Formats: sequence, structure tokens, C-alpha cells
Amino acid sequence: MQIEELDVDRCAFDVLQLNAPLVESIRETIRAQGPQSFAWFMQQALYHPEHGYYSSGRCAIGRKGDYFTNVSVGPLFGQLLASQFSEIWERLDKLNDFVIVEQGAHDGQFALDVLEFVQNRLPEFFDALHYRILEPFPILEQQQRQRLEAFGDKVKWSDSPEPFTGVHFSNELLDAMPVRLISGNMEKLVDLKNDTFVFVERPISQQATFQPPAQRDAFNQAALDWIDDVAAKLQRGYVVAFDYGRLEDEFPRDVEVRAQHRNLDSPFEQIGHADITMPVKWSTIIERAQANGLRVAGFTDQHHFLTGIISTWPDLLQARSGNSTVSRRRVQLAAADRKTKRALQTLLHPEMLGRAFQVIALEKNLDREAPRLAGFKFAH
Repeated sequence: MQIEELDVDRCAFDVLQLNAPLVESIRETIRAQGPQSFAWFMQQALYHPEHGYYSSGRCAIGRKGDYFTNVSVGPLFGQLLASQFSEIWERLDKLNDFVIVEQGAHDGQFALDVLEFVQNRLPEFFDALHYRILEPFPILEQQQRQRLEAFGDKVKWSDSPEPFTGVHFSNELLDAMPVRLISGNMEKLVDLKNDTFVFVERPISQQATFQPPAQRDAFNQAALDWIDDVAAKLQRGYVVAFDYGRLEDEFPRDVEVRAQHRNLDSPFEQIGHADITMPVKWSTIIERAQANGLRVAGFTDQHHFLTGIISTWPDLLQARSGNSTVSRRRVQLAAADRKTKRALQTLLHPEMLGRAFQVIALEKNLDREAPRLAGFKFAH
């Protein structure tokens, strides 16, 4: 959706379709304080403590939800990443207190897929592993605790990161962080016209002058603050993030709005009931990471990343019996069961998720001469 094309008529909406308490709260702020940045509007729509799309637990992923993600494809994604995490553990000399920090864990399914695989296939790694979920929203933490109850103290929760050694993992976290809509020296703000939400443009130079220039001009300040925080807490290890975005300098500032697998025309439709995302501008993340002492250990698309893991551990795809020990026999991709084949096609195919998503790994306090992680062996 091209924000620049929106006008008053296209921004009109049916009040009956909206989250009325949230909509009125947003209106009251604009009435009292004037036009607000889109980042503020996006924060309210997605993360308002009571009524936000994510914070309320209203977000639904999968065939019956609003959109698909890697985790909703099935357990294979978590199994492949578990193998990559195991390699990272080996690079950190198999330390006894290896921590996986997951942020944006939704209902805990990825954590379950990883922990079940590690417990069944990599028992030595499982003994050393501690899983930490960063979750600020009680309703989501409750869902995660129920799903992961069998793992007891192996999993712990926090609403803010603590110092750790290991890996910080996220899947589609950055694209849902609030952004400002800036083009050149102009910024689109959210205003009201006859109680209808509309965009108005204002020069950035007229924004709050008490902010430092770097922050005043940043369209994705929330993502930059995030990398500052993660870099400060990571003692040694990796940050691994999956998301969709671009590296180019010419970056279209388009938000995407989805509900029930349908693209909506405006972020002002179904407020609090629809997902709002912005493609990640990876160059800004890399620049900020390097400023914080992190080094880029790899960057590629999801197709090449997962292919690298599969080629390193081909037995991950072998057929397994539910009532017998795991076979050690290596098999070809053609021998994988139908469900695994379908999952692979979805995760790898360029016209599905394979090229839509990119993967970045950032490292801290590791040997620069070490070989690439398995996921980046085919990186361009």
C-alpha cells in the first residue's frame, strides 16, 4: 500500500468494524494534543495494553488466522533452527549455561518445536540449554506457559533482557516495530477530520526540537533501540533474526496491513484487529549493530539459509518412526514424508517464503577466523 496515495475517502471506515475503546482513545489523544506520528498510532494499534492487536492476544497466525509465518508451517522450521543453535553452542565450547533468548514468541510454538527436537535428538545440548522468553504481555505469557509446561524450569520468562551468553532469536519481530512515515524532510502524521482518521504532512524541522538530530530523523527508532539493548546484554554469541525487508538505499516507505489473509487498503481499517508491518531496512540495523560492537556473521535469504542447514545435516529430513529410536541412515529429500515435503516447499520455494524472508546473524566476542555458520554456507 502506497501511503502517499491515501486520501480522506479511502481512509473512511465503518465504526462498527473497529475496536471502539481503542479508536476512541486514539481520537482523544489527537483531539487533545494534535496530529501524532504514525509510530505512535502503530504502537497503539498493535501494543495498547488492553486493546492492541498483539497485546490483547487477538493476533491469529496460520490458515485460520491473519497471515502465515515460518512457525505456522509446522515443526520443521524449529527443528532446523535447533540444529543451527547446536552448532553455535559448539562454537561457544559447549558451555554449561547456554541461553536461547526468544523475543516475539507469540504462543510458544517455536520454543516447543526447538525444545522437543533438542530433547529427543541432542540430549547433551539439552542438558546445557536454558530457554528464555522475553514477553511483556500477560495473555501471551499465559499461552506460552501452558504450551511449555512440560519443560519446567528449562524455560523462564522476563519482560526485559538480562545479560546472557548464547543466541538471541526472533522471527518477524522487527517488521512489527513502530515506524514513522518520513520522506525527505516531510513526515506523515495521523490527524482527524470529522472524526475520521487522515494523514497530514508536516516538515520534520517542525517536530520536537529537544530530540537529538539522529533520533529526530530516524524512521525506525524502536528497531534501533532494540539493537542497542540486545547488544548491551549479549556477552558472547549471536543475534539471529528472520524478517522481510531490503538492503537498498532507495527504500519504499510502505506499510502493509493484513487481516484474514487479505491486504487492507488503509492502516485505519480494523484498528486493533489487523496486523501492521513495515519491511525492515537492513542497512540501518547493520549500521547500528556495528556501532554497538556487533559484527555481521552472515546475511542471506531464507532459502539459502535453510538449504545450508539441510546440506550440513541431511538426516534431519529422514523419515522417523514414532515408536522406535531415530534411524541413523541418511536419506534423500525424496524419502521425506509428505508433510515434511510440503513444509520444505513452503519454507524454501522462492515464490513462497524462501525469498520473501531474509536472515541476519550478528556476532559478538567470537573468533573472526571461524568458518561461516551452516546457514550461511551458500550465502552470496
